[in-house]
Amino acid sequence: MTTIEQAPERVAIVTGGSGGIGGAVARRLAADGMKVVVHYAGSAERAKEVVESITAAGGEASAVPGDVAEAGEVERLFDVTEERYGRVDVVVNTAGIMLLAPVAEMDLDAFDRMHRINVRGAFVVSQLAARRLRKGGALVNISTSVTRLQQPTYGAYAATKGAVEAMTLILAREMRGRDITVNAVAPGPTATPLFLDGKSEQLINQIASAPPLERLGTPEDIAEAVAFLAGPGRWVNGQVLYTNGGIA
Repeated sequence: MTTIEQAPERVAIVTGGSGGIGGAVARRLAADGMKVVVHYAGSAERAKEVVESITAAGGEASAVPGDVAEAGEVERLFDVTEERYGRVDVVVNTAGIMLLAPVAEMDLDAFDRMHRINVRGAFVVSQLAARRLRKGGALVNISTSVTRLQQPTYGAYAATKGAVEAMTLILAREMRGRDITVNAVAPGPTATPLFLDGKSEQLINQIASAPPLERLGTPEDIAEAVAFLAGPGRWVNGQVLYTNGGIA
């Protein structure tokens, strides 16, 4: 009698998993059968809500806090994940902040804060993922379509995401021989609290009319693209996937 060995369940870490896009990604990967570690920095309650929504749907998840820009805390995130679930197969790095101002008026302290989280944080997470992802794994970083749209007031933010794209594409080449894919997803305007905050209904409607599909993206739209790269999209590697309804 021949026994068929079951493939082990895959395990994903989602940084910024308490946010709008991060939460949607965590739930989508869990729906694909992955065990998910929901990383958060400031909102334990929102992270708890994401975990509870996953477990209520029959999935398995837990929350772990940490600062993505601190190597020791990211290492602990990976350690805890391996202790609880035995492996790390997928890392999705959604953690980031967006601070807007014209280049001439951008406060440098604000720029440094954004650079620390968006660039240093992405680098630290990518570095640990490169060291600890298992064969067949995937790293997905989050960029932005603004790197191509060149919208005023987004200069500092787009600069941080341009750096994320550069490190993502180079890391994909450095992972030769490991059977690990490294890609970035670049969302367009997406209806998250971060995006909607402070915008008038008129401005939101104006932005929503820009894509040929004539709507804002949803966190679930972005999660679908991430899930493809984290799962079946094994022949997509070293790419930036613009997920924006055709706006750019």
